[in-house]
Parts: sequence; C-alpha cells; structure tokens
Amino acid sequence: MMRPLPLLVAGLTLTLGLTGCGLHPLYAGGGSGAVATALSGVEVAPIEGKAGWLMANALKDRLGGGQGGGARYRLDVRLDDQIRGLGVRRDDSVVRERRILRARYQLVDQTSNAVLVDATAGSDAGIDVVRSEYATIAAENTALERLSVIVADEIVARLATYARSRSGEAMAPARP
Repeated sequence: MMRPLPLLVAGLTLTLGLTGCGLHPLYAGGGSGAVATALSGVEVAPIEGKAGWLMANALKDRLGGGQGGGARYRLDVRLDDQIRGLGVRRDDSVVRERRILRARYQLVDQTSNAVLVDATAGSDAGIDVVRSEYATIAAENTALERLSVIVADEIVARLATYARSRSGEAMAPARP
C-alpha cells in the first residue's frame, strides 16, 4: 500500500518548482486579454488562388474580428504551393507526391504603413498516388486543406507571440 504523504510532498515540491519557471500563458485574460485584443485588430488582405482562399478563411477563423475594414493592422500573405513527384513505378508513373505550402507574411500597421512582422511559415504533406485519378486529386485537395490550417496556426502563433512581447505598448515595430 502506498503512503499518501510522500506523494503529497512530491506533488507539492513539483508545483512549487513550476511557479518560478517564468512561463506565462500566451492568451492571459482570455478574449479580453492583450493578445486576443491585438489579434482581433488584424485584417487579412485577399490572397490569390484556391490555396489563398483556404488560407484566408483559416486565418480569419483564428484571428476573429478585424474584418470590417476598420482594422488597425493588415496581414499580407503570399503563398507558394507546389506538388512534387517522389517515387516512380516501372512504367514511369509517379507513385508518391509531396505537397508543399509556404507562406511569406507581413503584419503592417495601417496607420503608418510600418512592417511590424516579416516572416515565413510552411508545412508539407505526403500523398499516395493511386490508379484512380479522382482519388489522387481528392487526396491533393485534402492535403491542401490540412496544410492551410497548419500554416495558418503557425502564422497566428507567431503573431500572438509578437503581440505578447509588445503588450502594453500596442504592437510596435520590433527594435533592432
């Protein structure tokens, strides 16, 4: 039978050790916190193509408000969407593909046109190429949808980190 006292002491020690580690919640304050407020003031500029439409929707879902035209910040995104064949069958047909989605994005303060964040994000996915052309196209489209969500999450996480580092002074250009 285990004695509860040693477990209690170990748990208390671990809890006290974590309180001084310096970790702070990114979205402290919930929807009314500094980070959520800053992100809701970001408008997503139109992005070209099908991948752009998917990416813009994913970003708008994650950022919340700011889409009414009165946003203080604008997010400009340029996408590079590629599909590359990897494996080849004996008849020279491709057996596996790699879909790569890369985004270069800039967060722009619309009052001063200053670029606050200039970065890239990206992800890739493997696709099995089967004998059915319909199934392969469906797999490519599904991969693009998943990649759009992954890259949008990466972009929003970077913007949230930036907003957290600038909380209290609004989002200002990073100092060199």
